[in-house]
Amino acid sequence: MSDLQLLWVVVLIASVIALAWPYLFCPAVLRLLPAKPLAKTGPAPASASLLFCAFNEADAMPAKIANLRALKARNPALQILAYDDGSNDQTATLLGAASDVVNLVEGSGRRGKAHGMKQLAALAAGEVLVFTDANVVFGEDAIDRLLDAYRDPRIGGALGCLRYVHNDGGSTAITGSLYWRIEEYLKSLESRTGSVMGADGSIFSVRRALYPDFPDDVLDDLTVSMAVVFAGRRLVRVADALAFEDATTNRGDERRRKHRIAARSWRTHRYLRPMLARMSILDRFKYASRKMVRWFGAVFIVSGAIAAIALAWSIEPWLATGGLVVAGSAIAIGFRSRRGPAAALADVLSGYFATLAGLWQAMRGRNYTTWTPPVSRL
Repeated sequence: MSDLQLLWVVVLIASVIALAWPYLFCPAVLRLLPAKPLAKTGPAPASASLLFCAFNEADAMPAKIANLRALKARNPALQILAYDDGSNDQTATLLGAASDVVNLVEGSGRRGKAHGMKQLAALAAGEVLVFTDANVVFGEDAIDRLLDAYRDPRIGGALGCLRYVHNDGGSTAITGSLYWRIEEYLKSLESRTGSVMGADGSIFSVRRALYPDFPDDVLDDLTVSMAVVFAGRRLVRVADALAFEDATTNRGDERRRKHRIAARSWRTHRYLRPMLARMSILDRFKYASRKMVRWFGAVFIVSGAIAAIALAWSIEPWLATGGLVVAGSAIAIGFRSRRGPAAALADVLSGYFATLAGLWQAMRGRNYTTWTPPVSRL
């Protein structure tokens, strides 16, 4: 083997390891670490406030309001607050009509979720703040399950488990659901060894005393949940506190969502960087492995593909040519299909490159403060 071939082999192996690191090697390391079980020696918090923001979610409101009524019936003292971010459909009207269970705060136009959540947090009276999204419904005992974790006085925040429902059988919904099951598994390993490195907005909670101040152009769910870790408290996952969300079924919708989230994640990362640098070595390992390495997955795909092609060409040009034809055909078929392995490959590639594009835009100063619900949500 020539020196150049050896170089391509090294690049290929390094690219594969980097691409697989968040899903294979990091979990293997976390499984080797000792568990840190909860010590539920104190009482559960006496009160909680449930907060969510909405924009043009009229289609989701009937199920959402019915769910809020069920949660309120089980927890009569639960305070429920909603912020409407300038919807131009019937979202605010439907929420206003449910004033017996939810207190509506109407915004003065598009200001974004982070802005809305800060308005709600300022009005919240509960000892624990529970956050969710307008299109997410909770299991009837989800609030109880979250609050039970706070019987351990070391716990500063608790997140639940999101499950996607109403899968249409298309590759986008299937791939998204599989990705989220992997994400939940990674969170469970992080929680087992200390703290989860941030929550998503579907179902999580923090002690009200730990709610931080932050600008409107960051991801509020990541910023608020990481404030728990920065305060020296544990952020844990409660596996049986369940939330449910309809799957996105359109590749374009999912690509735009990942693009927007990646851009805001980078902006948030830069904002949090001074606090991240002060975390423990274990938490920095978790954060870099699950977030930063994964953000640049498209770079590792490109470097691995270039190395594989160059190595094949150095051995026999027809191997490289044949590989390019097969891979190119599979990708082309995948982007024209909604089902099957080729379509799943296209969804994975679309997600990775949408994430990289979002990061690139954020690095160049572009950011997103508002959001639009996916039209393909079932």
